[in-house]
Amino acid sequence: MEKKIDSLLFIESRIRRGECQLAWKKCAEFAANQLDGAINSRQLLLNRRSAIGFFRMKHLALILTVPLLLVTGANAAPVIFIVRHAEKASNSDKDPDLSVQGQKRADALAHILKDLQITSVFVTEFKRTQETAAPTAKAAQVSPTVLPANDIGALAEKLRALTGNALVVGHDSTIPGLLKSLGIATPVSIPADEYTEIFAVLVGDAPQLLHLHYPF
Repeated sequence: MEKKIDSLLFIESRIRRGECQLAWKKCAEFAANQLDGAINSRQLLLNRRSAIGFFRMKHLALILTVPLLLVTGANAAPVIFIVRHAEKASNSDKDPDLSVQGQKRADALAHILKDLQITSVFVTEFKRTQETAAPTAKAAQVSPTVLPANDIGALAEKLRALTGNALVVGHDSTIPGLLKSLGIATPVSIPADEYTEIFAVLVGDAPQLLHLHYPF
C-alpha cells in the first residue's frame, strides 16, 4: 500500500477494567480512518464480547500488537518504540540486573514487537536497559547500540537518521527529554513505579506520538 499516514491519533489508554471498550474503539477508529482498508475489516470489527475477553487475558500485552501493527503497516516514516527499562532487582545497587518480574516484562516486550520489523536497538550503559532490550534484539537479530544515558542529543540525532523501525530502552529521567528532542510537544512524566508505557513515535517533518501501556 502506497498511501502514507497523514496524521497519527494520540491514544492514551490505561488497560484496566472499565476502560477496555474505549481503548479498543479508539484503536479501531484509528485503523479505519488512517489506513484506508489496509487491514481486513473483519479483523477490526470484532464484537464487544471478544474484545473484552481479549483484554482480560493473562498476557494483556498482546493487545498492543494491534495498534502498533496499524502504525507500521503503511509505507511511512520509521517508528521508534521507546520504553523505560523493566523492573530492577534492587534499588541499592548502582547498576542492578532486572528482577524476575522485569525479565518477564522484557520477554513480553519482545513478543509485542516481534513482527514490527525492528532494525535498530538503542540502550544505555546500564544493565537494566540492556537486559530489557535483549529479548527483542535477539528476536530481531540486531546488536544493540550503547549510548550514555545522559547524551540525549546524540541519541536523538541517530534516531532521526534511521530508515527502519527501532526500539529505545531508556530511563524515567531520560525519556521525557528524548521525546521533546524528537519533536513531541506533549509533556510526558513517568512515575517512579511505572514500567508499563510504550511511546511509539512516528518520525518525520511533523512527529506524532502513540502512547499505550502493556501490563501483563
